[in-house]
Amino acid sequence: MTLHPTLIAVTERVRQRSADTRGDYLARIEEATRRWPVARAGLGCTNLAHGYAAAPAGDKIWLRQQRAPNLAIVSAYNDMLSAHQPLQAYPEWLKEAAREVGATAQFAGGVPAMCDGVTQGQPGMELSLFSRDVIAMSTAVALSHNMFDAALCLGVCDKIVPGLLIGALAFGHLPTIFVPAGPMTSGLSNDEKARIRQRHAAGEIGEEALLAAEEQAYHGPGTCTFYGTANSNQMLMEIMGLHLPGTAFINPGTPLREALTRAAARRVAQLVRTGSQYTPVGHVVDERAVVNGIVGLLATGGSTNHTLHLVAMARAAGIVIDWDDFDALSAVVPLLARVYPNGSADVNAFHAAGGMAFLIRELLQAGLVHGDVRTAMGEGLAAYTRQPVLRDGRLEWVEAPAVSGDPAVLATAAQPFSADGGLRVLQGNLGRAVIKVSAVKPAHRVVEAPAIVFNDQTELGDAYRRGELNRDFVAVVRGQGPQANGMPELHALTPPLANLQDQGFRVALVTDGRMSGASGKVPAAIHVTPECVTGGPLGKVRTGDLIRLDAEQGTLQALVAEAEWAARTSDVAPDPAHAAGMGRDLFAGMRRSVSSAEAGATTFGWSLG
Repeated sequence: MTLHPTLIAVTERVRQRSADTRGDYLARIEEATRRWPVARAGLGCTNLAHGYAAAPAGDKIWLRQQRAPNLAIVSAYNDMLSAHQPLQAYPEWLKEAAREVGATAQFAGGVPAMCDGVTQGQPGMELSLFSRDVIAMSTAVALSHNMFDAALCLGVCDKIVPGLLIGALAFGHLPTIFVPAGPMTSGLSNDEKARIRQRHAAGEIGEEALLAAEEQAYHGPGTCTFYGTANSNQMLMEIMGLHLPGTAFINPGTPLREALTRAAARRVAQLVRTGSQYTPVGHVVDERAVVNGIVGLLATGGSTNHTLHLVAMARAAGIVIDWDDFDALSAVVPLLARVYPNGSADVNAFHAAGGMAFLIRELLQAGLVHGDVRTAMGEGLAAYTRQPVLRDGRLEWVEAPAVSGDPAVLATAAQPFSADGGLRVLQGNLGRAVIKVSAVKPAHRVVEAPAIVFNDQTELGDAYRRGELNRDFVAVVRGQGPQANGMPELHALTPPLANLQDQGFRVALVTDGRMSGASGKVPAAIHVTPECVTGGPLGKVRTGDLIRLDAEQGTLQALVAEAEWAARTSDVAPDPAHAAGMGRDLFAGMRRSVSSAEAGATTFGWSLG
């Protein structure tokens, strides 16, 4: 296999940019390994007695002797959220599996798990992005007792997996495997769900019909089946070597799901410091794995949220990436998956067509990912071209199918759906932004129209319902960045803007906020940086200004006379209405300290910018 020259160039650029920070990070891992070759060795008798006081008698013997590996279980379980409800049974399975190989496991701690689907358009959504950093800190607290030789991280959705990984990387000397729950079975098709939402936004159907459709779409345990941030997380954990192969998209409640969960405990027990296969998570997540993650995101048309999360996850391992890295790789990485919102299929159809094993094999053969990486399987990325199966109750891995089971859903690198990954950087006098065009038809990728300025998504929705938006325009929704109000997703904008585009109007969105992994067919320049409340130029836009969004040329411009533009100042300040209520007052310090979107929108000091 010959690696693509762009892959080589971007990886080398990242390596050079990260030389100092990565070196410091690896030195910390080495120091932790030197000081604590066996977990619990540095604890006094009182510490130890506290650490296993409630353990079963058999486990106590092993924990006291300090010879058997002790695994930390960190879980995002709650029974309100469908994606995390299946995790309830996992701790006992993992403990039983650990004992089978002479190890112990303890439930080290829980982390919060909130759902953007529940909080969309609600005040609680303004806590969502910051919950990632809370989860990272909660993971660190769970692992802080120095009782553990390895970790199992149980989580699925939007901020949860990035937070778990950031927290785990703070303990980069520990081997860590991620253990997901899988997607729910298919219900109402995503196309039909979107159609009904648009009809509701247009006032054609009422709340009862909308709720009935939503209940058909979200109907049981497991992750939402569209390819948003939650399922993009699962893709990332797999292509970065942090799952067991083929784990991402197995439905919950199946024998295979349980077998893979148990296998994760047995496998991570083999990766500990005292064994011959020591594989700390801080060595798995290196420059090559991070670049592989970007490639996987592009090849599948994954969530735009990972232009924030992947930046923050990489930085937690001392690796510095930016949007130019995404843009450069997007130019050469073909789109190999058509999963809603980039197509009509869901992730179950993607998995049935060959899924991650087929995709990774295609990328390896095309020289578009690094195969010589460390993974949870210890065999390089080639191990991830195999799929798990149960044969007579035994878990085995078999090669991915030779051909796609559905060429309309999963393509080859030789005949992709698109020659590029569809994620692009826009820049101009409005700042820098990202746009996902894999679901945007070419005819809609360049929009030049007058701006209509809104201060939140509710204002736009109200104007739409009053019939004031039946024209060509660029919606500028400002004051939605991380410092302003926590950068909530603006998913409620999708149905009205999609309706207007369907009616023949040329419309686009420009915002310093987020649109989530569900970003669809309307061109949307999102994450505009610098954000408005920090003086970003988007705050200088006035209603009536001509705006040009050109996703083909990568530009985002206010077509205003240069002298007039230079004389203007941003008039956007944080809205006091977003400062308190529904817990928002507790996050004031995070709003003040958060970094820019391109720096990962994180509150940790190593990523200020």
